[in-house]
Amino acid sequence: MRPFSTSLRILALSLLLPLASALTAQDLNDPGAYMTAISNAETEMNKTFMAYLSAVAHSKARKVEKLRQQTVESITNCKYKIIDVPFYKGDNSLRKSSITYVDMVYKVFNDDYAHIVNIEELAEQSFDEMQLYILLQEKTDEKLRQAYDTMYQASKNFAKKYNVTVIETKSELDDKMEISSKVNHYKNQLYLIFFKCNWQDQRIDEAINQKKFTGIEQARNALDNYAKEGLLALDSLSNFKGDHSLAQACRQALLFYQTHAETNLPKMTDFFLKEENLAKMKKSIDSKPQSSLTKQEIDAYNKAVNDFNVSVNAYNQLNDNINQKRDQVIQAWSEAEKQFLDAHVPHYKS
Repeated sequence: MRPFSTSLRILALSLLLPLASALTAQDLNDPGAYMTAISNAETEMNKTFMAYLSAVAHSKARKVEKLRQQTVESITNCKYKIIDVPFYKGDNSLRKSSITYVDMVYKVFNDDYAHIVNIEELAEQSFDEMQLYILLQEKTDEKLRQAYDTMYQASKNFAKKYNVTVIETKSELDDKMEISSKVNHYKNQLYLIFFKCNWQDQRIDEAINQKKFTGIEQARNALDNYAKEGLLALDSLSNFKGDHSLAQACRQALLFYQTHAETNLPKMTDFFLKEENLAKMKKSIDSKPQSSLTKQEIDAYNKAVNDFNVSVNAYNQLNDNINQKRDQVIQAWSEAEKQFLDAHVPHYKS
């Protein structure tokens, strides 16, 4: 089984707080306290879905499906709390914007992330599917961002309208969400580079198993090009905040795939051609009466058999070396990815 891992991107939120909200938190006639009541309801929801996204970053989405369902319940509870907040002196703008934001978060977690979970395994079947899978995550992230931006602007407008002095700051939660978003964006770029070669290598295995020589050559050329393109792309993705580990693991994998395409596969193809040629000679020999065979035909056939027997040992050794090296670079990538995410994606529990 070739490796597959991907993580959902995480929305980074800013926090807009009334400067004097703590003094009047219980008085919803005070505009600062009113803003705080809305903000507090959203914060509880944000904590819950951050816990889910943190869990996904360190595992697969389908392994934490129960937590996603719990997050959906938390979002629903958040909406009820905001609905219970009355209009502010007949003004429903802030409350409405918050409900719209929560509705979008609900749709994302109830519909979009559920879909992401369902197609997670399908994404492993092709590079195009994997690209679409990651693009879906990014589009989902953008939905949340747009909904939040609208709500955030409504908060600023509300504060300005009612002369509330506000400060913009980031809580620990917000910091973790922003960091996680950047980590996953970086990791996903490297993962697509790695996955493209890894997936193409599997197509080569399929062509080899089916003895499709034209298919082997086409897939070999594609793998060589993908490896070279990936190595060039790595020049601009060499590190994340000084951490070179994941990029280096990706580079080592691509160097293996490049060597495999340029050196190993031509040798394997030569072996298959010898095998095919020997089969044709045997078929020709077997189709004739033994008494009609010439010395030249027999000598040529015996030489082909000896050459093939010698090449079998070389092929088996080459194949063993390829499999061993492939396993090493894939394992190194998997371990580097896990260690990278563990080091940079905050673990968060609500």
